[in-house]
Amino acid sequence: MVAQQPGTSKDPGIVLSGIVPPLADGYYTRTETGPDLASSLQAGQTVVLVHGDETDAAPLAQGGTGKTQLAVEFAHDMWNDQVVEILVWVTATNAESIITGFAQAANTVDAANPGEGAETAAARFVSWLTHTKRPWALIIDDLNDLADLDRLWPGGAAGRILITTRLPAESWEARDVRVVPVPGLSRREALSYLSSRLTDHPDQRIEALDLGEDLAGLPLALSQATAVINARQHGCREYRVALTERRRHMTGVDGASATVLATWSLAAECAHDLPPGGLAWPTLALAAMMDHHGIPGAVLTSPTACSYITGRPSTAGGADQNMVRAAINNLAAVGLVTVDPASPVRTVQMHASVQAAVRSYLPPADLEQVALATADALLETWPEGEGGPQLDQALRDCATALRANDGGVLWKTEAHPLLFRAGLSLESSRLSDAAIAYWQAMLTTSTRLLGPAHANAVVARDRLAAAYESAGRSAEAISVFQTALADRERNQGPEHPETIAARGHLAHAYQSAGRPADAVGLFERTVADSNRLLGAGHPVTLGNRANLAEAYQKAGQLRDAIAGYEQVLGDAERMLGAGHPTTLSARASLAAAYAANGQAKLAIEQCERTLADQERMHGRDHPDAIAARASLASAYRSAGKLKDAVAQYERVLADRERVEGVTHPDTIAARANLAYAYRSAGRLREAVPIYERTLADREQVQGPDHRDTLIARSNLAGCYQQARRLTDAIPQYERALADSERMLGAGDTETLTTRCNLASAYYTAGRLSDVVSVLQRALTDCERYLGPDHQMTQTVRQNLDAATQA
Repeated sequence: MVAQQPGTSKDPGIVLSGIVPPLADGYYTRTETGPDLASSLQAGQTVVLVHGDETDAAPLAQGGTGKTQLAVEFAHDMWNDQVVEILVWVTATNAESIITGFAQAANTVDAANPGEGAETAAARFVSWLTHTKRPWALIIDDLNDLADLDRLWPGGAAGRILITTRLPAESWEARDVRVVPVPGLSRREALSYLSSRLTDHPDQRIEALDLGEDLAGLPLALSQATAVINARQHGCREYRVALTERRRHMTGVDGASATVLATWSLAAECAHDLPPGGLAWPTLALAAMMDHHGIPGAVLTSPTACSYITGRPSTAGGADQNMVRAAINNLAAVGLVTVDPASPVRTVQMHASVQAAVRSYLPPADLEQVALATADALLETWPEGEGGPQLDQALRDCATALRANDGGVLWKTEAHPLLFRAGLSLESSRLSDAAIAYWQAMLTTSTRLLGPAHANAVVARDRLAAAYESAGRSAEAISVFQTALADRERNQGPEHPETIAARGHLAHAYQSAGRPADAVGLFERTVADSNRLLGAGHPVTLGNRANLAEAYQKAGQLRDAIAGYEQVLGDAERMLGAGHPTTLSARASLAAAYAANGQAKLAIEQCERTLADQERMHGRDHPDAIAARASLASAYRSAGKLKDAVAQYERVLADRERVEGVTHPDTIAARANLAYAYRSAGRLREAVPIYERTLADREQVQGPDHRDTLIARSNLAGCYQQARRLTDAIPQYERALADSERMLGAGDTETLTTRCNLASAYYTAGRLSDVVSVLQRALTDCERYLGPDHQMTQTVRQNLDAATQA
């Protein structure tokens, strides 16, 4: 089958989320044992591909019957035939990988909410699937545990769901799904497959039918066998002799039958003989320690990986990286790995049964060596900041696989730094529940193995507290931070830098918990300690003073906050320079504090200075410079200087269009801001067409069910109403209300607000009976979802009373 890779067609009109694995070289369309998913899986249905009947050659735990490749073929069919508008591929390694995949999809098909946790975003995606009318397909590959989907079970009338799993068929009896067993290839299919792959000379195919039976029709084994036959220029007869001999000495291991062990070992020997000689085995061993769903290519060509594979110290120069790539290509040539050069995230895939086979043949000393090399390679490849959700998840999956198979090496002497990097990645990816569970386990293990006072245990406790705080579990965060502070005061003294830092962490937790007085008091002590021990200009002191100023602001002490920010800004500018991130952050915070205190002129001055600094350092087209101009425009608007605000918003839009393109989400947002500025200035004739353009762009780029599209429609309706174009405003309000109720629910604040806005438009149009009807429904919903004493409920009740008396 010739299938186009998703994402490569010129204009498919499809939104893709996730990484679809490539179709295997020489992929064979299964006419007898492969379900025709493209035609049989209809909207509103879920199909689960499970392992066929267990045999000695194909135990359930091994897999290898081709379920994932059937899912890939289905994804290609959906893409190439444009059956759906949304295509989502989620690799279901564990619960966190599912949450990450769903959260990424939520931010692709719906608006990304800053500060939203991954678990919340994933739940939002499941809700979106339920309500949307846009046709979609969701593939969940290699689901290991049904419990991972307990709170995130997807469904929807517009969608097709395909799940692949090694779970037995009976696991799905309580679910409304169609279970489809996938066996090995039939005799006819195996013969056809071998005949299509072995084309060098007719004698190659002698005993092909027998070879297919020897390998039980397993696609994995057939792929490795044909690759070795072609590489060695042999035929099926010679391969069967070697296979029979090899199987005599093979005993199945967990996850790999004797048949797969035999085909694997023959393929490994073949790869070992290909130039550059001797590199196939160490490459295979390194890859066997990581996630079989895909290893980032950069990990395998890192300095540590190059050193391990080549057997000598390496800086990962071009020559060494080329040798490693040649070794990987040799493994691919004999069917031991699959390489996707188009994916830097899931570049090299190795079937789980092959990994199990490799690990089973590693002596303990070699296992320790390769485990440490793998950990070091992952660590030096992992970006310090966020590398993107897909890369971070792939690296976490690789680290998880390594921890499961390292034999305890990563805790030998003390915790390997990779263990901490993986936990920090969970935090930066906003996987709150997973981060809490991870740090709890790290704290337990480090305390048991190394003692509660060991640095590893201390750091794990700090990270656990921070994870609690990020998850909004303030009481637990404060409790752990208090324990950490007490331990440091007892063990290191009250004036040790780490004790001061612990005091600051606890103060921040108080602030997050809504205890401003406690936060201010503790931050004041922290600042005093930092000033005395480190000096006024030390970065730690500056950071603590900025935190204190923020605490003052949140406590309503604006005068103290402004004085604090002014002092931080002055010191940072003097010691670090006007362009230092600390200086720029302090200036932005000071501007916000001025604005909150009603000092608009001073706020504008700081925004103007920030813009000048950004443009001087980075140029007018840098994203930070454009963002600074947008902040200045907002400050002008808040100060009532609408003419200046409009001019800046016009400049921001022009810059966005030039730098990012006319349909980029940031450009569309800039267009919406300009429309609002025109509307605020009473320039409705100019505002209306820009609002119309914004809505059209949102519908085209992000789809009719995107939250941003919903907001754009409501904004357009409001502008129509303000312009007295009620015949245009009312239909848009009605559409926005219907969409909001369907997508967000009747009790969502946005739905309630839109309903009240529709009532206002009806009132302006003189449709009093409609006003009463809409407000009655609004009051019922407000009382049900917000409570009878909520401010919105009271306002709706007053408006309804006024309408009924009119």
